[in-house]
Amino acid sequence: MIIDKSIFIQNIYYMLTYAFQVLKQKNYEKISGEKFDNIENLFASILSTGLAQQLKQGLHREYVAINDNLNTVRGKINLSETIKNKIKHKNMMNCDFDEYSENNIYNQIIKTTAYYLIANGNVDNTYKKKLKKIILYFNSVDIIDKTTIQWKNIHFNKSNKNYNMLINICYFVLHDLLLSNESGNKKILQFTEEHMPRLYEKFVLEYFKRHFKGVLNVNSSQIEWNLATDDNKEFLPKMQSDISIWDNNGNTLIIDTKYYTHTMTSSQYEKKTLHSNNLYQIFTYVKNKDVANTGNVSGMLLYAKTNEDIVPDETYHMGGNEISVKTLDLNKNFDEISLQLNDIVNQYFSI
Repeated sequence: MIIDKSIFIQNIYYMLTYAFQVLKQKNYEKISGEKFDNIENLFASILSTGLAQQLKQGLHREYVAINDNLNTVRGKINLSETIKNKIKHKNMMNCDFDEYSENNIYNQIIKTTAYYLIANGNVDNTYKKKLKKIILYFNSVDIIDKTTIQWKNIHFNKSNKNYNMLINICYFVLHDLLLSNESGNKKILQFTEEHMPRLYEKFVLEYFKRHFKGVLNVNSSQIEWNLATDDNKEFLPKMQSDISIWDNNGNTLIIDTKYYTHTMTSSQYEKKTLHSNNLYQIFTYVKNKDVANTGNVSGMLLYAKTNEDIVPDETYHMGGNEISVKTLDLNKNFDEISLQLNDIVNQYFSI
């Protein structure tokens, strides 16, 4: 299969628009019409466009903890540091105080990411110039070491919700594209090899949510173990579905999305088979969801299509339930991707 890289990268943008609805706003229209030959240019374009829009609304500000030597008391005096100042004949008090500032972790991540993209040889000068112009407004914001960022502590609320998409783009850039190798030099990793699985899952979920809203129920639901009433489930792992779709007639489809370099695996005798753990997992989800053994619960492994010759498209009937294995070709025009997803729903639900 010949890969048209520009089509694939364009589809990553469409996938991002489903994951982050803000990309559907009018100011992002130009991006959807551009052709990108690498993922770095796509991210630089999204970031520069998003930041230009954010500057119109103002940079996010919040209270930041600061420690500084001052001539007058502000906040709380740090006694030990103040004594050290006295010993050094510095007639200053060391104080801990909060300051309402633009120099917070959100703006620091954005500025750091912008500088990484500006320094990246794969980014076109057009996008570098846009980023340089925008970063002038971040003069009071520090650049930080990307390895110190505690991503799990980044949260969004009403005051900074507009930063959600921007910070996620920064995460893709800093976490995926610019990792250091053993000698400390920068190397470019394939975006598709790192966090495409998470984006792929989010895209498929949000696609079904948006296009079948009011017709079907769609979410990422947790499946309860089908246990006897007095069984202890304390040590059992959670069963979290990627996507669960159900109608008002009791029909349910549980989808597990999979994004691998190789869809199939080789057995001892070079026989190509499905990943056994994937099949065991979806079967477990279905059988525990179908508590009454009605057969109305089905499962699907939805693989992103690879360059392999074998493309799984199978349906099995296991223990009274239907388990299918399908592929989604992300290297087609988005209208065709949409048709593939719609066909999945039409196959399982009468709508």
